[in-house]
Amino acid sequence: MKWKGRRKSSNVEDRRGSSKGKIAAGGGIIALIFIAIQLFTGGDATEILNQFQEQAPAGETRELTAEEKEVGEFTKVVLADTEDVWHQLFQQSGARYEEPGMVLFSDAVNTACGGASAAAGPFYCPADQTIYMDLRFFEELRTRFGAEGGDFAIAYVIAHEVGHHIQTILGTSGKVRQLQQNLNQRESNELSVALELQADFYAGIWAHYNREYLEGGDIQEALSAASAVGDDAIQRRTSGKVVPDAFTHGTSEQRMEWFMKGYRSGDLSRGDTFKQLAN
Repeated sequence: MKWKGRRKSSNVEDRRGSSKGKIAAGGGIIALIFIAIQLFTGGDATEILNQFQEQAPAGETRELTAEEKEVGEFTKVVLADTEDVWHQLFQQSGARYEEPGMVLFSDAVNTACGGASAAAGPFYCPADQTIYMDLRFFEELRTRFGAEGGDFAIAYVIAHEVGHHIQTILGTSGKVRQLQQNLNQRESNELSVALELQADFYAGIWAHYNREYLEGGDIQEALSAASAVGDDAIQRRTSGKVVPDAFTHGTSEQRMEWFMKGYRSGDLSRGDTFKQLAN
């Protein structure tokens, strides 16, 4: 992705180099399974993070490496691009886009949704309308989950989490949580899948309107990341079997399909994943 020398978002707070506050319990294999199940939690972050919360001692601070600093600058450009695209799209519909914040952290972070460790993976907290990312997650994504490397995998994840922000300000996430209170686990999971696939669709919409900055291989990197975190792919790696009723994010095929539907069409009216899954 072409990003150097371009506008950076002022909504990014870089807390990397320190590991203070409350973290989510778990480590080793337990942490890996937690990553696998809770990737891209979006609107459900509050409940999930609070369940795993415990107090941890303050960690030491350190100087970021040149590579870490550069990746941090890249994320600021990506978030700025999402701001530009969604401001334009909201304005076209007569609405005002509210920009989310983004926090880069190492090891652990305190949020309005509770405390979280890096094991939680990237997530969006609706309570403070902020995206939280430990960027070392992307090495895990590549080495443990088989995704391709490349900066656009990071861009895809940021755009996906921004998709959850859009669902929050449009009221979609709140409606889903309300409906889930009266459903059984399987039905509740189906709504979660629809929510996640719509966030993938929104990520594709962003990529569609950001094409002037894309480079060869960028879309493939996004598709590889989407495939790696499909429920079926994760279940095969962690348990050796696939249980469709336990899906909460969609299959690899579905995640790639909805990202590409947004990317190819650029048409927000085609993003009703709830209707599509009902058919």
